Amino acid sequence: MVDLTEVLLTDGKVIKREADIMLKTLSYRFGDFKIKSASPLSLTIENKGEKKLMVSAQASLEVLIPCARCLEPVASRIDIQFENELDAEDKDYIDGYSLDTDQLVHDEALLVWPERVLCKEDCKGLCPVCGKNQNLGFCGCDTTQRDPRMAKILDIFSNAGK
Repeated sequence: MVDLTEVLLTDGKVIKREADIMLKTLSYRFGDFKIKSASPLSLTIENKGEKKLMVSAQASLEVLIPCARCLEPVASRIDIQFENELDAEDKDYIDGYSLDTDQLVHDEALLVWPERVLCKEDCKGLCPVCGKNQNLGFCGCDTTQRDPRMAKILDIFSNAGK
């Protein structure tokens, strides 16, 4: 939380602050993700008058996100760049005379969330039969999947030699 008392009392007032990110986990509907490390949140807050604040913020997070293929956790960097005008009565980020920096980081991280994370470009993923991580070795399962729509044609070819 950052105290906004000083900036809220004077139109045109600008303050610069750094705030430690206290979040340990980012929790969304699609999962919970551990924050491995985070830079301090660098803030510039300006009172624009009429209960409006211009807030600029920058930070970097290193978040553990599962690989899209093998589900192993991958340390992924998320850079937050926020610049927005907030109403001083905005209940999402402002509570009384305090700016909720953790809520700001939580919401902004979602907006820049990576579409897909891979542990490595040639990740082999999970075996579709037993679920073993194929990067750790071959499991021996028969993963040949035949298209059921081709069954009649395969019967013709297998009966042709008889």
